Amino acid sequence: MIAGFVTFSILRSTYQHRAEEFNLADIERMEAATLVFDRNGELVGKFFLQNRIPVTDDQIAPMMTKAVIAAEDNRFYDHDGVDYWGIVRAALKNYRSGRIKQGASTVTQQLARNSFDMHERTYKRKFIEMFLASRIEKSFSKAEIMTLYLNRVYFGSGLYGIEAAARGYFGVPAKELSVGQCATLASLLKNPNRLSPWNNPDGARVSRDFVLGRMQDMGFISSDEAKAEREALLITSRRMNPTKISYAVDYVRQQAIAALGYDRAMNGGFKIYSTLDLRMQRSAEAAIRAQLNEIERRPGYDHETYAQFVEKFRPFDDVLRTGGFPSSAPPTPHYVQGAAIAYDNRTGGILALVGGREFKHSEYNRATQSKRPAGTAFTPLVLAAACEKGIFPGELVQDSALDNRYVGIGGTTGILGEWGVERAGNEYEGGIPARDAIAKGKNAATVRLGWLAGLDAVQSLARKAGIGSPVRNLSNSFLGASEASLDELTLAFTMIPGGGIRPAKPYVIDRIVDSSGSEIFKQTIGRVPVVADSTAYQVHAALDDALHSGTGAAAVARYGLHSFPAGVKTGTAYNFTDTYAIGYTSAVTCGVWVGFDRPTRIFRGAFGSDLALPIWAQVMNASAQDFRPQAIARPASIIPVSICRTSGLLETARCEREVRDPQTGAMRREKTAYIEFATAKSKPTIPCDVHGTGLRLYAKEQAESEWPRAASAVDLAAIRPIAVGAPALMGLNDVYRSVKPAALRMREDEIPVAKAEAVNQQVAAAALAEGQAAQGVPVAGPVPKGSQEVRKAEAVKPMDVPSDNDAIPLDAPAPIQF
Repeated sequence: MIAGFVTFSILRSTYQHRAEEFNLADIERMEAATLVFDRNGELVGKFFLQNRIPVTDDQIAPMMTKAVIAAEDNRFYDHDGVDYWGIVRAALKNYRSGRIKQGASTVTQQLARNSFDMHERTYKRKFIEMFLASRIEKSFSKAEIMTLYLNRVYFGSGLYGIEAAARGYFGVPAKELSVGQCATLASLLKNPNRLSPWNNPDGARVSRDFVLGRMQDMGFISSDEAKAEREALLITSRRMNPTKISYAVDYVRQQAIAALGYDRAMNGGFKIYSTLDLRMQRSAEAAIRAQLNEIERRPGYDHETYAQFVEKFRPFDDVLRTGGFPSSAPPTPHYVQGAAIAYDNRTGGILALVGGREFKHSEYNRATQSKRPAGTAFTPLVLAAACEKGIFPGELVQDSALDNRYVGIGGTTGILGEWGVERAGNEYEGGIPARDAIAKGKNAATVRLGWLAGLDAVQSLARKAGIGSPVRNLSNSFLGASEASLDELTLAFTMIPGGGIRPAKPYVIDRIVDSSGSEIFKQTIGRVPVVADSTAYQVHAALDDALHSGTGAAAVARYGLHSFPAGVKTGTAYNFTDTYAIGYTSAVTCGVWVGFDRPTRIFRGAFGSDLALPIWAQVMNASAQDFRPQAIARPASIIPVSICRTSGLLETARCEREVRDPQTGAMRREKTAYIEFATAKSKPTIPCDVHGTGLRLYAKEQAESEWPRAASAVDLAAIRPIAVGAPALMGLNDVYRSVKPAALRMREDEIPVAKAEAVNQQVAAAALAEGQAAQGVPVAGPVPKGSQEVRKAEAVKPMDVPSDNDAIPLDAPAPIQF
């Protein structure tokens, strides 16, 4: 005893001094996961170096403390940090077995060891740990020690602390743990990884039952409770890799690191209150998943499917789910992808963000990082640029064929209709209002509208709208051939419901609070004017038409979009490689993209109205629950005017046309007028010159005006008008083949021309009479005998064109006389 006392005194003088060097305040400082909450305070996810969520004593089930005492330290409330009787008992047992079979560390000693990273297996470390435990007992209460211990201790499978373990293994907070769950977690402390219910369910069950027996022996539970818990199945949550949750949480993590720095953001245990709306987020993720699965089942889809890649990825998935790292690079997915982003129109806060189909397959965020051709989703910016220059949205632009080589699209031959048309059967309509060109997805007319506005005006507006990616100096840029990211395009659309004003920048973090509850970061909000409020409303009118009667009409008719004020523009890129749907309500703007990571045709006929629009409709329906849509207010600068769709001028009483009733087949007359929105500067002043007397009335008004008029250089009264001798052939029967010349096989560099070929005028007269009779036109008198021959046009090769030496002789047949 004397020798022991002397030895203890020597050890105490040596190691107690060492134990005094530790700062006990560090016990309360522990690496903790940063939690991410949505705009309503609901937990969205977390990121960390150690997956730990510290909680207070009242947030832990009382039975958890009893389970730990039964499993680890049954004299917890009796010792002062070191259980000397336990040390003697363990020493005797280890001596008898000939090896270290039992430890004697108390909960307080384990707290000291874990807090100061003392894990070497030496007597020196053990003595320091004992004296340090005594210091801890003098500085903290038993309840505080147990809470600190449960927050810090490792429960296996990458889970640190009782809260992370409860949520990870059982999907419940620590306060709601059952008796059996408490016993299971307490049983893991001796060997966390080996006894994890995910890794060793049988071993975890046996260990749990042992702790239940100890709890019964110590009087914490009755025998009936112990029996019921032993007979209960050990049910755990599905194992997930907590570091690979979603694109949205990862984007929040990146923004937090930018604001706080890597170490602070990953270890600080902050609470980040984001702008995300969990209902919209889940709706967007589910809609993309369902729609892309359906696309893979469509005829013509001949690419890798999601299911095929999952089988290829399974070995890597097994390693990731256990928190490990694959020994080789995982395969790259080549299945069809989708992305979506939604903004709060007022603030620019991101309400939903989906960067791809599966985050663990690919962390590449296609909503923020990918730059792809915008396709015809870009065209509303062309209309906005035109309206900013004072062009009336009811002004007629020609919807007719336009050669690919002239526009510079990249097609080899053919007309513009082969590039990005938003319907399978495109028909040219001639002159149509500029508003219809956007609403109906009329590409040829849109290009001509772009020419009116000017490429520089479109480029400038795109920059002001928030598109940082360059718009190339080619006419195909009017149809979205230039690359842009989805978040840029969607931000640009916010100016439409915003009355010409957009948020200054998108953001996802609203505020950050540290572990003490102090706010250390708060987002500032700004807004940027882009276009006049009148321009924004004129573009909205076009996109409202697109939603209800244009390329987006299927959103309501087929995809279940609820009845509320909105606008949308679908888009398709060249060769069906990228599809879009970008639209808005008064409160929310959402953009959706569907395509491949590498430019690849999805399948022929893959339009944005079929692929991306269904996703957009579901997200907007989800947004309407918390962000109730209101009608887009018409600004005071807008003047509604009634315009004839045929002329683009003011309506007259005679602006009508005959149409066939689809129900009865009978012909009926309908108005050609519609309501267009103009500014005082762009409002038409001339009545319709097709159905009314527009030009004559305009000329009369100009003649009566007080402004001086220039005199004509020619005396028109002295000119005798030409009398028409017979009806023209054009439109009745094209005997000259001037409209449809005979097709000839030519080389690509040859251009067809026409040469005259003599035909008998009797044939022409007969064709004329036949055409007149068919259309109810009075037939002209008989053609005199000996009449001259006329010529018809026939396409020939350039080499057949007559030269200057092949001039027609003077005695050649004369043309028809008029």
